[in-house]
Amino acid sequence: MFDVDHVRSQFSSLGRGFVFLDAPGGTQVPDSVGAAVAQNYREASGNIGFPYETSQRLVSLVDEARMRSAAFLGCTPEEVVFGANMTSLNFTLTRTLGRGLSAGDEILVTRLDHDANVAPWLELARDRDLVVHEVDVCSDTTLDLADLERLLGPRTKVVALPLASNAVGTTVDVAQVARLVRDAGAILWIDAVQYAPHLPIDVKALDADVLLCSSYKFCGPHLGIAYGRKELLESWRPYKARPVPDEPVGHRFETGTLPYELLAALVATYDYLEGIGGIEEVAAWERSLGERFLAGLPEGATLYGSPTMENRVPTFLVRFEEVMAADLSVALAKEGFGVWSGDNYYALGLYERIAWGTALRVGLAHYNTLEEIDRFNETLAILVKQLGGRGG
Repeated sequence: MFDVDHVRSQFSSLGRGFVFLDAPGGTQVPDSVGAAVAQNYREASGNIGFPYETSQRLVSLVDEARMRSAAFLGCTPEEVVFGANMTSLNFTLTRTLGRGLSAGDEILVTRLDHDANVAPWLELARDRDLVVHEVDVCSDTTLDLADLERLLGPRTKVVALPLASNAVGTTVDVAQVARLVRDAGAILWIDAVQYAPHLPIDVKALDADVLLCSSYKFCGPHLGIAYGRKELLESWRPYKARPVPDEPVGHRFETGTLPYELLAALVATYDYLEGIGGIEEVAAWERSLGERFLAGLPEGATLYGSPTMENRVPTFLVRFEEVMAADLSVALAKEGFGVWSGDNYYALGLYERIAWGTALRVGLAHYNTLEEIDRFNETLAILVKQLGGRGG
């Protein structure tokens, strides 16, 4: 059994009675992660490259952060790249790749993507005279593989897609996609921001060339993490200060001094996750939470994406015809529940395709309890009745 009480005891923020159901926007942070930041400032503030103990601690910290991130992603430490956040890191890496592209080359993105994996390609296309195509989704929000196959061609250089939708939680069968991408001779570029907190990742098994995620989505610090296949990274000319070493290869793409305090927090995050059984245990517990949520959804709810926990992560987009989503989120907050209301949730292509108007996004994390889910569904049902008639 997953010991959720033990998990929750490690979060000061969870002891105040408020129920956080906003995980897609960012998770709560264990006390140990915050303490790691403070300890780094007290004991190892400064920079690497000096012969004294404080500096050497930072060298060891960077090495450990790479090693632990590599274990989390299923790659080698030298294939890990750190950045300010996923979006900034993606702009950096797409721009670097773009140096080797020619006018007329094609990039495929999808309607399932968060704009952080679309806008960098659009900006690159504008600057390099490239062509960006958008792979469609089916009405159930799954990726349209037939459309992907139709769009792949001899000029396709990159296929960029998410492992899981940040808006509706739908996951992608990357195995099928990877076969098509390999046959086309293209690069497979994956956004795993909404997948990494919920399910294990193995970049080699995924046959990914590039994969990005954000540690603040899995109870860590605000930090972007990327994997890049070694041979691919070695083929790129990085944007970097000239004295920066070329080894390990991932370090070539890290501009400026690394945020050592955040790397200390990242190591503490991995310690925390391993201490509760790892992502495999998290996944099993969150599946139970998701099933409880789906079973108790109030009458009249329109759910986007899979109606079960198959082919999804525990992120749910819900709409009630007679109630404004914004009214619901405000009323829920007053009752002690944190959820988002909004329109596109940065998934511009999916929003255009499905056209849900405005909706509630409910995102579960492993520190949530079955009792919280039950109370939320009961409160939601009451508020829907109370606010009925204010349609959006």
